[in-house]
Amino acid sequence: MSLYSEGSILEEDLKEIANWEKLPIAELEGSDIVISGATGLIGSLLVRSLAAINDMRAADIHIYAMARNEDKFRSIYGEAFERKDLSLVLSDLTDKKGTIDVLSSALKGRDDSRALYYFHCAAVTTSRTMVEKPVDTIRAAIDGTEAMLESAHDNNATAFVYISSMEVYGTMDSDKPVTEECMGYVDPLKIRSNYPLTKRMCENLCVAYSSQYGLDVKIARLAQTFGAGVLPGENRVFAQFARSVIRKENIVLHTRGLSEGNYCYSADVVRGLLTIAVKGDNGQAYNVCNEESHTTIAAMAEMVADKLSGGIIRIIYDIPEDNVYGYAGDVRLRLSSSKLEGLGWKPVYGLADSYRRLIEYLLEVGEV
Repeated sequence: MSLYSEGSILEEDLKEIANWEKLPIAELEGSDIVISGATGLIGSLLVRSLAAINDMRAADIHIYAMARNEDKFRSIYGEAFERKDLSLVLSDLTDKKGTIDVLSSALKGRDDSRALYYFHCAAVTTSRTMVEKPVDTIRAAIDGTEAMLESAHDNNATAFVYISSMEVYGTMDSDKPVTEECMGYVDPLKIRSNYPLTKRMCENLCVAYSSQYGLDVKIARLAQTFGAGVLPGENRVFAQFARSVIRKENIVLHTRGLSEGNYCYSADVVRGLLTIAVKGDNGQAYNVCNEESHTTIAAMAEMVADKLSGGIIRIIYDIPEDNVYGYAGDVRLRLSSSKLEGLGWKPVYGLADSYRRLIEYLLEVGEV
């Protein structure tokens, strides 16, 4: 049963991933893979990609997809819910003991000779939630990560991949490429800082499990990720810009758009995560980004308006006096991808092509 529409841009992406010449298929074949946040962008793309690898490579991978809500899971995966290589694990990650028990039950009786990988993708990703419910955001991050690490330790996991963020770097004082050992300033007195600070704490928790219990942990620090496969209702800035092109509406910015960072196409990120899981070193972090896609929000908006809409739309600045939208402060950040590229990974899609594929996907699924 399919996880995508035939002939779609998403199908094209998933087939490219499955046929990627550097796919670590030998290590992935015959493995069991646990994915938290299976109804989020990164988690759902991993589930779909692994299923495509099974379909095209007969890889015998069993996918344990974790989610809080069965109805949402069914709405995303449709008839693929019935696939034999896919098991839904219903769990609320804020319930540590419950999550550990549910995973223990799901994995009970599995063949211990099979490799076991964990991808912890679940996280709060909406800035408004981070500002309006900061305590809930912190608890979800810390409790959820501890539950996943404990389960991985209990079940002798082959490797554990923690999905972190470029926001861990905070504010940098240099324009030099930021490598994984660099770290900037995060103001702990700002409410919105709960996201980068909990990412830092969870990274340290991963390293602690590696040091104390011998768990093989790897950390993926993702740049802003978008492309085919974004979920219904996605409203982050990349989706807003893409819909502005489709609707021929002006782009409205609620900040000056001075924050700069890197972006990466969704299929490229999946390739990066699979590479990190198999080839990454224990206790190490890896930036997953496209160095050539470094830009500011304002410059990206200009590119979208000029290059993708053909100048039909323009940019309007509507900046409120208070940060009612919960946006992070302006950040100067130029990530280096050299460490991950040293493992054999390279991004395929640049920023303009990423937007073209996202727009085509949104048109295909009617998310306009």
